[in-house]
Amino acid sequence: MENAFTIAAYVVAAILFILSLGGLSGQESAKRAVWYGIVGMGIAVLATLVGPGSGLWFASLVLISGGAAVGYQLATKVEMTQMPELVAIMHSLVGLAAVFVGFNADLMINYIADIYAAEGLVMGAVGIDGVTAVGLPKEVYDGLSAFGQLIAKKSSVEIGILRVELVLGIWIGAVTFTGSVIAYAKLAGGSSKLPFEIDTGAKKLPGGHFLNAAAAGLSVLLLILYLSGSGSWALVLLTLAGLFIGYHLIMGIGGADMPVVVSMLNSYSGWAAAAIGFSLGNDLLIVVGALVGSSGAILSYIMCKAMNRSFVSVILGGFGGPAGEQMAVEGEQIAIEADGVATALNEADSIVIIPGYGMAVAQAQQGVAELTRKLRAAGKTVRFAIHPVAGRLPGHMNVLLAEAKVPYDIVLEMDEINDDFPDTDVAIVIGSNDIVNPAAQDDPNSPIAGMPVLECWKAKQVFVSKRGQGTGYSGIENPLFFKDNTRMFYGDAKASIDKLLPMID
Repeated sequence: MENAFTIAAYVVAAILFILSLGGLSGQESAKRAVWYGIVGMGIAVLATLVGPGSGLWFASLVLISGGAAVGYQLATKVEMTQMPELVAIMHSLVGLAAVFVGFNADLMINYIADIYAAEGLVMGAVGIDGVTAVGLPKEVYDGLSAFGQLIAKKSSVEIGILRVELVLGIWIGAVTFTGSVIAYAKLAGGSSKLPFEIDTGAKKLPGGHFLNAAAAGLSVLLLILYLSGSGSWALVLLTLAGLFIGYHLIMGIGGADMPVVVSMLNSYSGWAAAAIGFSLGNDLLIVVGALVGSSGAILSYIMCKAMNRSFVSVILGGFGGPAGEQMAVEGEQIAIEADGVATALNEADSIVIIPGYGMAVAQAQQGVAELTRKLRAAGKTVRFAIHPVAGRLPGHMNVLLAEAKVPYDIVLEMDEINDDFPDTDVAIVIGSNDIVNPAAQDDPNSPIAGMPVLECWKAKQVFVSKRGQGTGYSGIENPLFFKDNTRMFYGDAKASIDKLLPMID
């Protein structure tokens, strides 16, 4: 069988990718799952070089080496706090690759059609006999690239299907590309390396949803024109429409929804990869793209559910939001120093720590882990409460705590620990805002109304480690900071935890 080794290797790689994806669902198996993915990708690359990439080894190795060098630089220099924007910008590359592959497929179809015309034949109209490929002389067929030979064998119906596949790949890729670039800029804020800065708030052009609908309608019209044989100009305009939709959709989504956006773009990049696989006739790309696309969509749904947000409203941007005037926050924020926090911790029996993005920014996870070890050594019960959307990327806090060697068994999800707060002596909030905001339950007009939150205010004492009195990334005021049992432990999280450590008995 032709390319039997490649097909078998692709099956093994696909199994490893499935095992990798399944293993990432648990902290204990995540490290092993990463290695499954690494080995699977290595097998896939090797099989591609031996099979479809045979004869192009030099160019392939040069490109692989260049990509590996860039990847190594990113892996060694990018901080954990920058991982969300790194993921977003990587998605943009997948989208751009889909666009390039789609246009390459269109150019190749036109090129093969010209060859047929030169031979006095019609592409896709003649069957295959053992000597010629769809009517082409053997020497002409043998002179084509592997991709050209693949197209030359297709019937007219298969050519039509390929055109649909490449259009979908280009359109999804274009949406993913600009959407991911905008998401990167919003996540990075003023620290992005782009020549322009983008506000984290939701911004839309006049006309808002009408513009998105018009661009989507234009895309459908251009698809019909292209499939009707109007020419590649329709494909170019369709690409521009996709680029606009990606830009305008993500510009219309506020900073609080960025974790969902990153997951959603991950799904888009998967479907773009699957479309590439169909265009290239690569079964592994189809499988991997489907895995990434479906898992990203499922994760986006789970995150929307955790935020009590409609998936459609987040995707389209601008729907929903506050229904009226929000409740006024009464009281004042009362500050406390390190010695007061230390006294409460020394007297407490049960402690719950709630990490957020502020811990990641301050790189305080090592100090938090050391604090945990000292408290547990003193016989106290210490656990961590993780909200599904804590940080700016799914699993952000879990990764940070794992990096600091915090035991997996004391890191609990929101549903596992929320009922325990009334029996908790001390809750420590480190750099979190929306995920501990009681307005989600108390204020029906709040932008986060109905969102499930960690009910830490039910603990006997709450200490909030925070840089200052700002409202945080989403700009929503938090009544927790003004409650009678809450004290504000102001300052950089790492410096604050370092002050506490010597005071813990």
